[in-house]
Amino acid sequence: MILFPAIDLYEGQAVRLYQGDYRQMTVYSPDPAALAKKFAETGATHIHLVDLEGARDGTTPNLELIRRIAAETGMFVEVGGGIRNMEIARAYLENGVSRVILGTAAVTDPDFLQKALATWGERVAVGADLRDGQVAIRGWQQTSDEGAEAFFDRMQALGVSTMICTDISRDGAMRGANLELYRKLAKRQGLQIVASGGVSSLDDIKALRQMDLYGAILGKAYYTGAVDLAEALEAAK
Repeated sequence: MILFPAIDLYEGQAVRLYQGDYRQMTVYSPDPAALAKKFAETGATHIHLVDLEGARDGTTPNLELIRRIAAETGMFVEVGGGIRNMEIARAYLENGVSRVILGTAAVTDPDFLQKALATWGERVAVGADLRDGQVAIRGWQQTSDEGAEAFFDRMQALGVSTMICTDISRDGAMRGANLELYRKLAKRQGLQIVASGGVSSLDDIKALRQMDLYGAILGKAYYTGAVDLAEALEAAK
């Protein structure tokens, strides 16, 4: 299983939100590029970046910083947050990003999703941010009418190969991953599932690995010191 240490970007800093709430933000580092280098030096090969300003506003204020992280670490970089048109997706993919994650746009703009998949194929992933079994959009500020199962079915039918699935209620709460949800998703054939939200111990990582999931994202548990990155990478093997 691939472990993706995560950096959430806001105004050029590495931050974490609590359950998607911009009013509950903690700054963990003023230098995200140095942090990413540290991840790479520890042995991480992949990194998960979220542009929180982009998620909220549909802009790319951290593009240059993300380009630097990709260039300076050589890691597989996936980016989500505000990728709502071909121009933004192209800007990332032409600046060192390996994979873009569409969230809101996958729900609200199926034409764009289809066009992006036709153009870049596996370099396009979809983020399924779930709140009470429904898909949340616009930086988790709104909940769509679509249920999780229906959404996953629709994405697979369109040819999506990778989905990053976040249980918002667990995100940043340090209550453990929603293993039941991921166990169910792991049974889907032909879909690479990345578990996100609530991974708070080595036991969580081991449990997810045993499900044969494609990947898991490590966020707050790293920043609070609850999980050591080197140990987490070992547990994910």
